[in-house]
Order: sequence, then structure tokens, then C-alpha cells
Amino acid sequence: MKKKVLAAVLSLSMILSTGVVAMADETKDPSEVKVGVITDVGGVNDGSFNQSAWEGLQRAQEELGITTSYLESSTDSDYIPNLETFIDEEYDLIICIGYQLADAMREEAEANPDQKFAIVDDSSCADLDNVTCLMFEQAQASYLVGYVAGLTTKTNTIGFVLGMSTGVMNEFGYGYCAGALDANPDVTILQNNANSFADTAAGKTAANNMIADGADVIFHAAGGTGLGVIDACKEAGIWAIGVDSDQSAVAPDTILTSAMKRVDNVCYDEAQAVLEGKYEPGVQTFSLADGGVDIAPTVDNIDAEVLKKVEEVKEKIVSGEVEVAKDKETFEAKYGDVYQLDE
Repeated sequence: MKKKVLAAVLSLSMILSTGVVAMADETKDPSEVKVGVITDVGGVNDGSFNQSAWEGLQRAQEELGITTSYLESSTDSDYIPNLETFIDEEYDLIICIGYQLADAMREEAEANPDQKFAIVDDSSCADLDNVTCLMFEQAQASYLVGYVAGLTTKTNTIGFVLGMSTGVMNEFGYGYCAGALDANPDVTILQNNANSFADTAAGKTAANNMIADGADVIFHAAGGTGLGVIDACKEAGIWAIGVDSDQSAVAPDTILTSAMKRVDNVCYDEAQAVLEGKYEPGVQTFSLADGGVDIAPTVDNIDAEVLKKVEEVKEKIVSGEVEVAKDKETFEAKYGDVYQLDE
């Protein structure tokens, strides 16, 4: 009896000290578990962020036997209705893809404290006991593709197209510029903020302008907008660098590499956690060290010597010998005011 009392006291003490109560449940019957994903405006076929999340849930349905579904958001006005649809249909977990859903998710999470949520690329809701925040060290993956770009360019001019300038998204820019400059101090980095994740025309125009100015490698962190970037690079016969997923399938002869965030694996793992009664709120951060980010496994278009150097610098990042800048202050302390999209 004393052991039981002591255990109860310790459990209460941990809750009081951390302020976090895990929403633990017993393992459920897979046929009774439903997990839904709500996309950002790029749509489920963006070849990137949203598509990767949905692919992870499709794999969870196939391997775990649960039911999965998605709802697409065409505009931000779709966020609340999509969330409420899954809530009304009693989904066990609702996964929101991207920081732009954070405000809508907070509203619904506060109104529905027994509903479990997860969100990718936002930690502003970490104070809620029914939200898990899935974060990535995207600057590390961006550094690696920047390193590839810096060593691959023949014109010493490369490009970067951003979907939207925010703290999270600018981490891509800091990492890319840092990697390119460390690999090639003479490189010029052309930059454009498309201010959209769903405007392929804007992406194509931005890339074409960079191509006209001599860029022969262009990286996009722009969701669906990036498909326009890839299309422009394909037409011009230069290299494009994909983002979030391995985008080599989009244009096999054009994609040099991709800065991967394993959103697919993370969504799969969260679905499995709900199934096994192991869901926990709070913040989880995934990095190069745990395989949460990396360059794409498709390396056919990367020169062997370049790939060797990238593997070497990857080891240095994991060991801590190389620290990748992911904010304005740290970046500018080493590289100066090179990155222009954080103004």
C-alpha cells in the first residue's frame, strides 16, 4: 500500500512541476481509430509538405489498420470548418499541417479539451494539454542543400524562392545561405519572397528572373508555389532543389536534391501513438541527428565528390562542430546582411 501511495504522490508531483498531463489511453482497436490531416493552402498534391503528411497517414492506414482522411484548405477561411468537420466526426487525432493553422487550431483546442491535436511547424500552442507540436531543424537540411548548391554552381550565382517570410520559414533561408557560403564564399545568392504557398505562376516568374540574372541552381521553400520554380528550371535546363519531401519524382532530370523534413514519418508516429495510447502533448523537435531532416536519398544528380563533402559536413553538424545559423542575429554575426527576406 505504501508503494502505491508513494507512486501516486510522485505522479502528482511530476504533473505539478511540469504542468503537463499526458493524454494517455489504453491501446485501441485499430478499426475504431480515425486520424485526419488538414492541409495548408498548398493542397494535398503539392508534391511537398502537405503531400508528405498525407503519405505518412496513408502508410499508417495500410500498416496499422486505422482509418485516415484529409481535408484540403483552399484559403484560411477553410481552417475552422475543416477542424470542426473532423471534431464532429469524432476523429481521435487531428493533424494540422503548417503554422498558418495555429490560431484556428488553438480556438478549437480550447473549446474541445478532450480532442487530441497535432500541428507541424508551430509551437505557439505548446501550453495546451491536448496539442502536440512537431518541430524540425529545417535550417540543418537547408544548410546541406546550400552546400550542394555552392559546390555545384558553374556561374557562382544561385537562387532561393521563399513561400512566405516568417520566423519558421526564414530558417530555410538562413540555412541555405550559410551552407552555400561555407562551401563557396564567392557565390551570389538571388532571393525572392513569393508571399504564397499556392501560386505556381509567381514561383515560375521568380525563378525565370533569377535564371535571367545567371542563376544555375535554385532552391525553393514554397510548397505548391515551388512547383512553378521547378517548372522554370526544367524549361531552362538548370538545377532545382526541392523541399520537405524527395521531389526528384516531379522532375527527375531537374531536381539536384531536396531538403527533406520527414513529415511523413512524424505523422505516422503520431497516429501510432494515438493507437497505442501513448499520445503526449508538448513540443517534439526533429533534427539531422535523429533522421528528422536530411538531404533526399536520391543522389543520382549530385557529383560524387560533392556528395562526399556533404557527408563530411553532415557529420560535423551532428557532432556539434558545425553549428547552423537559424536566426537573424546568429546568421549576420558570421555572414553579414546577406539574407534579405527577413526584413
